[in-house]
Amino acid sequence: MFLIGESLNVISKKIGKAFKERDPKPIQEEALFQKEKGMDHIDINLGPAKKEGHELMPWVVQTVQEVVSDVPLVLDTSNIDAIAAALKVLKPCDKPHLINSIMARPERYEKMVPIAVDNNADFIALMWGPDGLPRDENERAALCVELLYFANEAGIPNEKIWVDGIVTPVNIQQPQLISLMKFQKMLQDIAPGAKSTCGLSNISNGPPDHLRPILNQTYMVMLEKYGMYSVISDPLDEKLTEIAKGKRQDIVDLINSMIGDEDPEVGGTDPDISSLSKEMQDYAKTVRIILGKALYSDSWLEI
Repeated sequence: MFLIGESLNVISKKIGKAFKERDPKPIQEEALFQKEKGMDHIDINLGPAKKEGHELMPWVVQTVQEVVSDVPLVLDTSNIDAIAAALKVLKPCDKPHLINSIMARPERYEKMVPIAVDNNADFIALMWGPDGLPRDENERAALCVELLYFANEAGIPNEKIWVDGIVTPVNIQQPQLISLMKFQKMLQDIAPGAKSTCGLSNISNGPPDHLRPILNQTYMVMLEKYGMYSVISDPLDEKLTEIAKGKRQDIVDLINSMIGDEDPEVGGTDPDISSLSKEMQDYAKTVRIILGKALYSDSWLEI
């Protein structure tokens, strides 16, 4: 599983202040930290960046690449001019840099796909359509076909497109989590060769902080089972990185056995919880929560 570090983000007080004050030190320290923690890409998230984004994004890119030039960057802002300006100063890397993201809305992709073509850039195709979040996997598939067809016609092959079907919070939109897994299973049939990614920590946006890691870790494994290529993740979560890099096969095997091979709603084998270690009990209980087999509450690990 490829990991995209999420914490070079304007919502961080430390990083947001550094962006605003054009202070390179915290930005470079964070980039070096993410490289040390094994991130395969570094996401630079400026948010909307409406006013100075076209100046700020190139500056941040150059600041990061002064100290980390061998890790590809992900340009993350809704400001199209900021993306275009940053692409012009990016130093080449062995792996592709990414535009994050191009929405499945004509007013966005008709402007942004040509920018990707002109700069030979990979991009994340965000399945956020004219009506917002897709209702199910079939709407995700329809948006995917529309956007990728436009990109293909412009000369971008599927292999340069990373599809993001959108992760939703477990405590308010749990059925969407199953829908995304179903969409992942469909992806190679509707877009052969396309990669995929997602904002993994969205699943735990809302639950208490101490529950966020196990939700993120469990859902990452579930998504990978159904074909997810990469996730945007927290570099501080060392256990998640270990799982992603194949160092905790015991956790992966348990989760995979519970979700089965075909349909996440049908699921696989439900283990005898009492026979598991406390650590494995927590993962099994979390799988049940994500699949909707147990009612969500902030105390699900204690029940």
